[in-house]
Amino acid sequence: MTKLAKRWTTAAPITEEANRELQEYSPLFRQILFNRGIASSAEAIDFLNISKSDTTNSGLLGIPEAVSRIRTAIENNEKIIIYGDFDADGVTSSALLVILLRALDANVKEFLPNRVDDGYGLKNSKLEELKANGTGLVVTVDCGIRAVEQAKHAKEIGLDLIITDHHTVGSQIPEAIAVINPKQPEDDYEEKDLAGVGVAYKLACALLESYPNAPIKAEELLDLVAIGTVADLVPLLGENRVLVAQGIDNIQRSTRQGIFSLLGIAGVQPAEVNTGKIGFTIGPRINAAGRLGSAGDSFDLIMSKDPITAGNLAQKLDNINRERQKETVNIHEKARELLGDEIEKEFIIFAAHRDFIPGVVGLAASRLAENYYRPAIVANQTETHTRGSCRSIPEFHITAALEQCADLLDHFGGHAAAAGFTVKNSNLDEFVKRLKRISKEQLSGVDLRPVILADANAKLSDLAPSLIKELEQLEPTGYGNSEPIFISRRVQVRSKRTVGRDNNHLKLSLSDGRVVFDAIAFNLGDMLDKMETFVDIAYKFELNIFNGRRSLQLNIVDIIPA
Repeated sequence: MTKLAKRWTTAAPITEEANRELQEYSPLFRQILFNRGIASSAEAIDFLNISKSDTTNSGLLGIPEAVSRIRTAIENNEKIIIYGDFDADGVTSSALLVILLRALDANVKEFLPNRVDDGYGLKNSKLEELKANGTGLVVTVDCGIRAVEQAKHAKEIGLDLIITDHHTVGSQIPEAIAVINPKQPEDDYEEKDLAGVGVAYKLACALLESYPNAPIKAEELLDLVAIGTVADLVPLLGENRVLVAQGIDNIQRSTRQGIFSLLGIAGVQPAEVNTGKIGFTIGPRINAAGRLGSAGDSFDLIMSKDPITAGNLAQKLDNINRERQKETVNIHEKARELLGDEIEKEFIIFAAHRDFIPGVVGLAASRLAENYYRPAIVANQTETHTRGSCRSIPEFHITAALEQCADLLDHFGGHAAAAGFTVKNSNLDEFVKRLKRISKEQLSGVDLRPVILADANAKLSDLAPSLIKELEQLEPTGYGNSEPIFISRRVQVRSKRTVGRDNNHLKLSLSDGRVVFDAIAFNLGDMLDKMETFVDIAYKFELNIFNGRRSLQLNIVDIIPA
């Protein structure tokens, strides 16, 4: 497969008024701030001084009712079950509430469903089992917002239910003691994009406000909020950015043994932790357990206080993650084989097979969506049902598309960019046909190439060390608040070579005639023989730390002939 050519675009130039307002910053940084909606000195101070920002839980619907019911359960020693999910967001959400409630002397345990045996979300059979085992209250985290029938069943069997979730709300809100989800239409809470762990944290904060002498503080839980939020790819803007920044501070102080052990296995020093390290080292290993094994291993790691136990669990997660990487490649390649030449002709990619491992299909879908710039669905098939994971592109809201197929589906839910579903095989052909029609209607005529949106055009000689210090103030960066990208034209390639185990990366020396920079271009090694002397580059400007040596480098995103 040939790589898709990318479209390069540059943000609109800063206005004269905003340029005057932001005079205290360098010209390039002014433009970067303006691109993020910051046009005044006061706005810049508020955005950049993130450590001084406050968060609140006031106005979030369902909080007072949930706090009241949980307090009653604690006072009466009722058995509480935190009903979670098997991904990093669900695991950190579950651990957060279990840690909190145990500190408050609650009788609490967790239930983390097995992806294959239990599936996602509330199930009537499990609710009945919990009730039979003496459970008085179930609190969901990262699931439940579409569990209308299950909530009704819980009420019928006398099991109280509190739902905390962040996924897209359906046409009907489940009936429960409390439903906490900022996406509810009548909820005025400003931050609509909290992760599941962010919503759980809001409940934790409110609960602690009613226990002024509690032996635990809400801030002690923020490392879990940071991990779940980054891993779940919610936008790192507004309150999410504040929560992640504060959580990263906790991780850097390495106060939780399990996370410390996981960093050790990944070869990451606590002081080096940022959103990138969470997204590429911590998150995948926590996720891996729920994909190929039991999410309980990740939960136990977070809860562990014993260095030996935590070390063994961290090693186990690392091994599972390596296996997950192999299986992702296998499923991706098998999906491409199944689809053949038709894959580039469709507006939506759909591949299903009985051998596809349920816990890995979402990752394979991500690769297909990235490689072909189409919404992609990869699914596991059984004799009766097909269960799939969807990954999409900005031009196509995948959950809205599933909503239009609701009459054909047993279950579904998700976000604009990612979703999951279960469909009977008897409905599968009609479901795929309808999805293809919907995608064709929405994407026909759209330029389906990935877009590189650059913050500014720059000369290499504009890249001063002082700019690095300004860029560091944008942290934490990530989804929705990406690292700035610059474009430099007609840059001379002074040297080039491939690096990496498979020679799939490029190491370059680049010059504009005035300065010379080292550059790394990940996964662009196949361009070595085709590269001309002068090129245009899109890149990130960063500080590279290797073996204790610090240097400025360009992290190349794309290269084209000058």
